[in-house]
This record gives sequence, structure tokens and C-alpha cells, in this order.
Amino acid sequence: MGRSYAAKGKKKRKLEQGGALLAPPVADEAEETPCAVKGKKQRKLEDGAASRAPLVADEAEEFPPPEEEGKEEGDVTEGEGAAAEAENVGEGIPIMPRPVDPRRRPGVIFVLERACLEVGKVGKAMQILNSDDHANYLRKQNRNPADYRPDIIYQALLAIFDSPLTKAGRLQAVYVRTEKGVLFEIKPHVRLPRTFKRFCGLMSQLLQKLSITAEGTREKLLNVIKNPVTKYLPVGARKIGLSYKAEKSVNLFDYVAKTNDDEQLVFVVGAMAHGKIEKEYSDDYIQICSYPLSAACCLNRICSSLEQKWNIR
Repeated sequence: MGRSYAAKGKKKRKLEQGGALLAPPVADEAEETPCAVKGKKQRKLEDGAASRAPLVADEAEEFPPPEEEGKEEGDVTEGEGAAAEAENVGEGIPIMPRPVDPRRRPGVIFVLERACLEVGKVGKAMQILNSDDHANYLRKQNRNPADYRPDIIYQALLAIFDSPLTKAGRLQAVYVRTEKGVLFEIKPHVRLPRTFKRFCGLMSQLLQKLSITAEGTREKLLNVIKNPVTKYLPVGARKIGLSYKAEKSVNLFDYVAKTNDDEQLVFVVGAMAHGKIEKEYSDDYIQICSYPLSAACCLNRICSSLEQKWNIR
């Protein structure tokens, strides 16, 4: 029995010694290690925050602001380009140089009837309606797209203003009346836009603002005026209407050659897709061809016959 107690006493001492080795450190020893670790972490965090801190004011001013990628000095954004283009349209349209001639010479006046120029609101913009771009819009409103042909009046005006007759200074005025009865005057020294899209934009601006001024001046080159057109024509002028359905058929070159040099000539031509002009104010109603001709073709023939009569080459 004594041996067993001795064994128990040795085991007890071993367990106590092992428990002392495994016991946790004293409080002040246990607190030293975390504080040291915390101090190192805090110093690292402070160093990182200092490296990420913004530059001082005088250092930051040395660097210019970064430029946008893909944009150079001369580039213009889409909104700025549209605003610049609108500003250019608002400034006016260019004019052709006027021929200086002290002599008083006979001239010609053109009246273009029933032009297909009508403004409509398509989306958010006001546009000149045409059969190519607005066919669906016109069908929804139960209109015939074939009746909306602003290209006819554009070609007719180009035939007049691009002719040697106009460049020689013999054109006195051009009057256009639309299907809706709006009458406007075009000065003979206007330089028309060279593309149909720009022409439609010009006509839309004219029908909304009622006048278009010259570039750099206040002279009205295109101006909406009151009806009827006869009160703007010279007194004693000979008004000649052209129609394929007219009963009187003439040779245009002979017909123009027989007119007096002092007689003012006014030619009335239709600028519509279908139909004929009214002869209410025409002194003479003639047919110049046995086939139906476009307005531009008729005007080319008239200009050529007048150029031959007045020896314009």
C-alpha cells in the first residue's frame, strides 16, 4: 500500500510541473506581445496613408489636367457642330456678284405656280414634306405622297439661276406660289443651295420666318409677300402662260423673237407634279411642245430663246 501512495505522489508532482509549464503567462507578459504587434501595424497603416495622401497645393499645380482620350484641339463635338451649322444658316445665304451695266435693258420675270412646298412637323423638327422621306407620315394622314414633290421647284429654280440669262443680269425677279397659296419673291442675285437637302432647309426656314436675309447684310433675298402676284408685276407687262393643254401651239424661238424689245415679258410656268396652271391673269396661253415637259425643261427652253434674242453667249 505504501508503494501506491508513493506512485501517486510522483504522478501528482509531474502533473503539477506539467500544469505549470502549460499555464498561461502572467498578465503583464501577455500584454507586451499584442501591444508590440499593434504598434507595428499602426506604423504600417500610417505610412500607407501618408503615401496615399494627395499632393500639396503647390505640387498639384505643376501637373496639367488630363486630356480626354481621342479628342484633339481641333475636334468639335456633335452638339457643337450642329449649333455651328444652325448659326451659319441663321447668318444668311450668299449672293452672286451683280453685273454692272449702266444701260437700261429689257429683262424677264418668272412666276412659278403651285409649287409643292409644305412644312410639317415630323418627330420634333419642322421639315419640308417630300414623297421619298415622309411617305409613311403622309399616308397616315390620308395624303397622296405623289403630290409632295419639292424637287420640282428646286430643279426649276436651278434652271433659271444657273442660266447665262441670269448671269448676264437680264433676270428681274422670280415669284413662287405654293399649293397652299403662299407667295414669296426671290431676288435675281441669290445663290441657291447646291444640294436638295439644304434647299429644303432653306425653304422650311423661309416659310416659318417669312424672310431670309443676305449674308452679312440685312437685305431680304427671299421674302413672303401678299397675294395677288399681279400687283408686283410691271404695268403693261406681257404675261405668258405655258401649258401642255393650251390650244395655241407656237414655236417658242419664233414667238420670242417677234416680241418688242421694250416689252416686259412675264412667263408663268407650273411647278407641280400633276395638273395645269390657271390662265386667269395670263395675256397669252401657249403650248411650246406636243409632249408634256417638266418645269425645268420649259424654263431651259425659255431661257435659251431669250438668250438667242438678246444675243447672250
